[in-house]
Amino acid sequence: MAMTDYKEELVETAQKLATNGKGILAVDESTPTCGKRLASIDVENTEENRQAYRGMLFTSPGLGKYISGAILFEETLFQNHADGEKMVEKLAQQGIIPGIKVDQGLKPLAGALAHETYCSGLDGLTGRAAEYYKAGARFAKWRAVLQIANENGPTELAIQENAWGLARYARSVQDAGLVPIIEPEILMDGDHDIDKTAEVQEKVVKAVYRACEVNRVLLEGTLLKPSMTVPGAECKTEVTPKTVAEYTIQTMLRSVPASVAGIVFLSGGLSEEAASVYLNEMNLIGNTPWNVSFSYGRALQHSALRGWAGSNVDEGQKFVLARAQANSEASKGEYVPGSQVSSDEKLFVAGYTY
Repeated sequence: MAMTDYKEELVETAQKLATNGKGILAVDESTPTCGKRLASIDVENTEENRQAYRGMLFTSPGLGKYISGAILFEETLFQNHADGEKMVEKLAQQGIIPGIKVDQGLKPLAGALAHETYCSGLDGLTGRAAEYYKAGARFAKWRAVLQIANENGPTELAIQENAWGLARYARSVQDAGLVPIIEPEILMDGDHDIDKTAEVQEKVVKAVYRACEVNRVLLEGTLLKPSMTVPGAECKTEVTPKTVAEYTIQTMLRSVPASVAGIVFLSGGLSEEAASVYLNEMNLIGNTPWNVSFSYGRALQHSALRGWAGSNVDEGQKFVLARAQANSEASKGEYVPGSQVSSDEKLFVAGYTY
């Protein structure tokens, strides 16, 4: 089968994922990364514990009111809940669409700067995507990473290689019936100001959509998952949430085609509260051609993980529901800062990998 066989389904799924007032829960951490999260609460990194933690999230009562989709790691897509029912069924019962992380990690990019990478996983991707579709997944995610690092970064080679990889991925998974979430992340590492971030981000996103055009990607059957336009983590000049929102929306308007189904921002190391406040400010601006929402991992899970602490299901679910509701409200421009339980702890990790 080919993308044309799935065209109507792709558009319908993308529109459901971009439902106003809902966002995406990213729980696609690799086994080693999940191990680091569990270690932070003194829980051993075993399949049973990963199953228990993710099962706790997926069975949170009413989660589907705020969450349209969940990005899974391959283990979770094929895994059963502790009660024997498949994890994807637990999500389906809440009206949450299962998705799957399909990239296979970052590799050094020959000919580029020492820290620059490309994302691997294109070989055999359409076949793998077809198997994920059979298992219940209806969308996919692929993360490319670019870093400003200095006045000359990222290089043109890194931009073009990662843009092409994102476009090839998008077309490949559409041929298997999966909606691609396109994620060109600009890391917060560095001391650059917000103007530099905006300049680089516009260049990167435009390159991605030029590559998508060449690869005949169905944009109506895609979502974009970009970073917010923020200064580098070491920048001495502070900016307000309103300024971040204005820069981010302006950058998106200058680079993202109106035909894209929706934009779901990543939190990229922001605190739980900041991720909600920034998103809220963007939606107060309004007048965008796409639904503007969230696809958060750490900014939805940080307090929930600590509340769960290995066994406290009720406490973990209380926190994930609070953050899901907060971001649902923010995606409509209705969030009142501090109105939901949250953490102000910055979640930035230099050179963050999944």
